[in-house]
Amino acid sequence: MIFFTKQIHLHLADRIERGYYIKPIFKYQRPPGVFMRFLFFWPRASTRKFIREAWKTPSYSFSQWLHGYMYARWTYAYIKIGTGRHALAPIITRLYSTLHRLTCKKNTNSRRSTAKIEFSNTYHGKVIALGEAKKLVTVNIPITIEDLEQVIPYERARSIILKNPDHIVVLDCPCRVTSPNPCFPVDVCLIIGEPFASFVLDHHPENCRAITGHEAIKILEQEHQRGHVHHAFFKDAMLNRFYAICNCCSCCCGAIQAWNHNTPMLASSGYVVDRVQERCLMCGLCVPVCQFNALYLLEDNIQIDREKCMGCGVCISKCPHKALELKRDMHRGTPLEVQKLTS
Repeated sequence: MIFFTKQIHLHLADRIERGYYIKPIFKYQRPPGVFMRFLFFWPRASTRKFIREAWKTPSYSFSQWLHGYMYARWTYAYIKIGTGRHALAPIITRLYSTLHRLTCKKNTNSRRSTAKIEFSNTYHGKVIALGEAKKLVTVNIPITIEDLEQVIPYERARSIILKNPDHIVVLDCPCRVTSPNPCFPVDVCLIIGEPFASFVLDHHPENCRAITGHEAIKILEQEHQRGHVHHAFFKDAMLNRFYAICNCCSCCCGAIQAWNHNTPMLASSGYVVDRVQERCLMCGLCVPVCQFNALYLLEDNIQIDREKCMGCGVCISKCPHKALELKRDMHRGTPLEVQKLTS
C-alpha cells in the first residue's frame, strides 16, 4: 500500500486545474495523447499560489484543500446547495448525514445538535461594527495573528493572516445571487488578501472586480445605510483563517438564517445595544431594521432581547433621537479590534 504524504497529494492537485499543457515528467518523450494532456494540465497562477499557501499551513490536509478549492471555485453552487436552494440539495444533505452517522459514535443522544456545532466550528462569522470593518479593508501592512480563541470562539479557523491586504476583490454575493428574491445590489462581498483575492478574480471574472480600500469603504458605508450587518468570515477549508467581509441581510444570508435556526455559526461583536430612556420617543423606527429580531415593541415600549442582540450597531444609525448605543458585554466574547490585536 502506498501512503501519500501531504506534499504528494498537493503535487497531484497541481494537475487538476484547467490550463496549459506541460511536457510529461517521465524520462522518455513521446507525443501526448488525450489522457496525457488531461493528466498534465498546468494550473493557473492563482491556484498554484493557493496550493503553496496550503503547503505552508500547519495541520491543513489535502481533503481540506480540495474542499477549499471546490468552495472557492464553484462558490455559487456550493452556497446554493448549502442553503437548500439547489435541486440536488436534499440528496446531498442526506448523503452527508449518512456519512456523518457512519463516522460518529452510535451512542450520541444529541447527534443533530452536535452536527450543527461541528459545522459552525469549521465555517463561521464574527459580527463587526462599521468602524472595525473599515479598518480591516484599509490595513496597509501584512498581519499574522494566530489562534484568536477569545475573539473567535470556535475550535477551528480562528486566525487572521493577511498577506497583500490591499488586494481586495468585490464579489457578487452568493447568497443574494442564489436567492429567489434577492436584495440589491449584489456586489457586496469583499474578499481580502492573498491567495484568496487573486483566486476569486481569476476564476469568477464575470462576477467580481478588483477594488481599492476606498472603494471597499464606500461599499461598507452603503450597506450599513441599507441596514445590513458586517461579518468577518473564517473557514477551515480556506486555510483556517479569515478571508472575507460579507454584508448580510436576514432575507438572503445563509449564515443569519442558520443562526436563526439554532446553528451557532455567528459570534457576537462583544457588544449589545442599550436604550437611553430619556431620549427614546418610542417611535419604533429601530425595530424593523434589526436583522436578528432583537428589538420589539411591547405595550408602547421598546424592548431589547439581549440574548438575540449581536451588537452590529445597525439600529443605532437608524434612530433619529440617538436613543440607542452599544455597550460592552463581557459575556458576549472579545471584540475583533484589529489595532488592539496588532499593537
